[in-house]
Amino acid sequence: MHPRISVSAICSYRQSLDEDIAMWERLGVRRVGLTLAKLEAAGIDNGVRRLRDAGADVTNVIAFGPRLFDRTMWPEHVDRLLAAVDATKAVNSDCLALTTGPAGSLSWDDAADHLEEFLAPVLKAADDLPIIIEHTNSLRVDVGFVHTLRDMVDLARRLHVGVLCEVNACWAERAVDQTIHAGIDVIDLVQISDFVVGTHDTPNRVVPGDGDIPLARFIGDLMASGYDGVFDLELIGPRIEEEGYEPAVRRSVVALTNLLDEFAL
Repeated sequence: MHPRISVSAICSYRQSLDEDIAMWERLGVRRVGLTLAKLEAAGIDNGVRRLRDAGADVTNVIAFGPRLFDRTMWPEHVDRLLAAVDATKAVNSDCLALTTGPAGSLSWDDAADHLEEFLAPVLKAADDLPIIIEHTNSLRVDVGFVHTLRDMVDLARRLHVGVLCEVNACWAERAVDQTIHAGIDVIDLVQISDFVVGTHDTPNRVVPGDGDIPLARFIGDLMASGYDGVFDLELIGPRIEEEGYEPAVRRSVVALTNLLDEFAL
């Protein structure tokens, strides 16, 4: 397994944290991404202990952002993310990743203002722990309002956060290579999967190499721009469920390792 690959717990979406840890051990996976939801389901203290005992190298913890249009929900969500900051630090994760949260009826600019206000106490508590924000597929307005990498780079600079570059959501953007080059200073994590052209539902991803995303070109653009971070495998959807988590992750690790080896990283 290439040292710059991590395997997100989203790849085994319906498994528990304990099941994930057992699978990672069988596959020889040490670098992993976590979901806050699985940590919470395991009990955060217990989950932290299990991950430490397993020797997991945690590259990121990911969680959903708030309903930006509903301020009444903010205090509860801030409390949850403050606990997530503590858990992320406890597992020695490289960063805490968030989606923006949905805008509802807010305009894009108003949603950005709301996100900046919401994040203030989280960023203060995070201190030197990097917070990164993910742009999302435009069909997923239920989880985010930023749907291009270019907009996410701009917003990240305004908010003083990093960017989670989701390949499945930006690979077909106009001049994406230029966006990567211009934004490489804030791109802190890259999520990798593949997509079959003609798929009309989401999330419905496939193992790298099984779809149509020009991953070699995309990774090459990142490398040429100086990206030196992790490539986090994030597989999800009916095709992954049908194949099974373990075989899909195994094939993905091999495929992505082969891709990265081409760049002699």
